[in-house]
Amino acid sequence: MKASELKNLDLGELMDELNSLDFENVGGWPTPIKIGAAILVLVIVVVLGYFLSISDANQTLEQQRREEATLLQGYEKKAFEAHNLDQFRKQLAEMEQTFGALLKQLPKDTEVPGLLEDITHTGLGSGLEFENIELRNEIEKEFYAELPINIQVIGDYHGFGSFVSGVASLPRIVTLHDFTVTRPSDSNKELAALGLLRMDITAKTYRYSSKDGAAGGANSSGKNK
Repeated sequence: MKASELKNLDLGELMDELNSLDFENVGGWPTPIKIGAAILVLVIVVVLGYFLSISDANQTLEQQRREEATLLQGYEKKAFEAHNLDQFRKQLAEMEQTFGALLKQLPKDTEVPGLLEDITHTGLGSGLEFENIELRNEIEKEFYAELPINIQVIGDYHGFGSFVSGVASLPRIVTLHDFTVTRPSDSNKELAALGLLRMDITAKTYRYSSKDGAAGGANSSGKNK
């Protein structure tokens, strides 16, 4: 069958021609069908080769590209840190200095009574009368200890404001929390007649808690013995 004759065949005739092919005698097939079969086999081989070989290579290439981008980012970060190392060291020294200054503002155990006196003097200087000032149990935190102080005072709004401002100005770190202002009880008619009020407030101071340092000191003292 010539190529010109194959072109003139309709689809039905072409299907009949393909069905009549003898697969045991491929050499006897018409030349156009041989060429078409060869092209089909070539396409199948290329497609299979792509999916079996080239596809895996593309995945490996993409993975290496991602790793390259990650390494570049890490390199840029380290290069930036190296370029600004002196500045980072300076900032670290400033932070350590600031931290040391803050630690000096935290009272030691022996300084707590003096702090209570300072709070009392601040209240009396603000025209307040103390009903009670009581140091509560210490609360341990991660690297510091919290020392709550319950305070009950009698006075007016102006005195309360002056007292709060004075406590905030103390050289030691003291914070004020959970305040309530109420009228005196009916049993104390004298205070009510003077227009005085009662304020309950919790003051908190803080102590640096270096557990590791304490343990180290105990170990060293044991060795000295």
